[in-house]
Amino acid sequence: MAEGKGNSGWIERLGDEDMAFVKRFVLASGSLKALAEVYGVSYPTIRLRLDRLIEKVRIIDEMQITDELERQARMLMADGRIDGAALRALLAAHRKDLERHSEDNSDNS
Repeated sequence: MAEGKGNSGWIERLGDEDMAFVKRFVLASGSLKALAEVYGVSYPTIRLRLDRLIEKVRIIDEMQITDELERQARMLMADGRIDGAALRALLAAHRKDLERHSEDNSDNS
């Protein structure tokens, strides 16, 4: 099954740490138990890491998100670096800023 053109963009957006995880996951034949042993952590820790990576790929692949700041903020949340409240606050502030700039530009026309 071939992917459509442009669907590989998600892999190019992953950081080195995520790429290393994907490589180890593939080399472990998808075994989370084996991967947990490689990393020296518990199965639930590896499962959480994989779930976060899956969410990052979904966010990257989401065509409706065209704003790079929103995409990056959502990736930070998927990575566990910010919580939902912080994400909502950042996006609300960003949207206000975008609206302000849009109004300024329409006033200057």
